[in-house]
Amino acid sequence: MSESRDAEAVSRFVESFAAQLVEAGMPRMPARVFGALLASDEGMLTSAELGEQLKISPAAVSGAVRYLSQVHMVSREREPGSRRERYRVHADQWYEALTNREAILKRWEDALRDGVASLGPATPAGRRIAETLAFFEFMGTELAAMMERWRAHRARTFDTLD
Repeated sequence: MSESRDAEAVSRFVESFAAQLVEAGMPRMPARVFGALLASDEGMLTSAELGEQLKISPAAVSGAVRYLSQVHMVSREREPGSRRERYRVHADQWYEALTNREAILKRWEDALRDGVASLGPATPAGRRIAETLAFFEFMGTELAAMMERWRAHRARTFDTLD
């Protein structure tokens, strides 16, 4: 962390943002690790740095990073010339996470289609499942369009800063 930064202020941000992620359904430790990585100037920290900053065990760091890797919110990298790993958030971590969710939505749509066919579209359960299917189809279409708009907006807003 940069010497000019207030470590206490960074810690307050990390814990506050992590609390918001937990409220949205993310497990607590991955939320804290993600917040710490997001708040680091380089967007990257080692396991030891995460453990020290968050006052957590190496096992807690490992479990959190495993979760975050599975949901495409961080990546692991080897330090050049070392066996140590660094964990990184990327500028497009939200895009990657949502793109991963898009694949999940497609699988849910397939399962819901099967449910409508199995239960019958004219039954109360079939109609309820059909409405749920329509919602996820709508979300999928909107998500794809929104991600296209985000890419254009990001290029206009942030690519000019590099």
